[in-house]
Amino acid sequence: MLERVAQILDALDAGPAGASEIGRLTGLSISTVHRIALAMVEEGFLRRYADGRYVHGWRVARSRLDSNALPHVLALRDECGEGVQLWVRSGDYRVCRLSAETAHALRVTLPVGARVPLPAGSAGEVLARTPRAEDSIARTGWFEVIQSRTPGLSSVSAPVVVDGALIAALCVVVPVARLRSTPGGDHGDLLREAAQRIADELDA
Repeated sequence: MLERVAQILDALDAGPAGASEIGRLTGLSISTVHRIALAMVEEGFLRRYADGRYVHGWRVARSRLDSNALPHVLALRDECGEGVQLWVRSGDYRVCRLSAETAHALRVTLPVGARVPLPAGSAGEVLARTPRAEDSIARTGWFEVIQSRTPGLSSVSAPVVVDGALIAALCVVVPVARLRSTPGGDHGDLLREAAQRIADELDA
């Protein structure tokens, strides 16, 4: 079974394909392709277009997250002049997958692999999908907090959504002393656009 799943995933590396094309590429019967592919859709490994073609799903997108997101994380850090982190949910925690530090002497240092309980911080609330985070995202595309977890710090986070699934939260961390207005007011638009670019690449 796992071998056939891998064959179907490999067949879709070049882009969307229907069951007959997947069968031709893998040597599997069309009925076998349909049966396995529909199960893979249910688990998020594939998604199915209205025309019947299959394409990699959100679970596959998440496995490519780090390499696809890194250029955007670094570019956002340079644009904002503040630290940027990419977080994913793992059970009741959020885990840092990427971290780009600012050149400022006063900066937040969080290593890759750091774990923080949900829903602490703006990224935590985005990943936990708290009501106030969901409301803010619906209105602005981001959610901000000021000194909610650590005195003197603020942050703003935006969701990375692929195929309707919340894959990650992109976060800009700003010392309160450097705020011009609020973290969202200062950096929300750039953050939202960067999160969308990451999602678009993962969805390609």
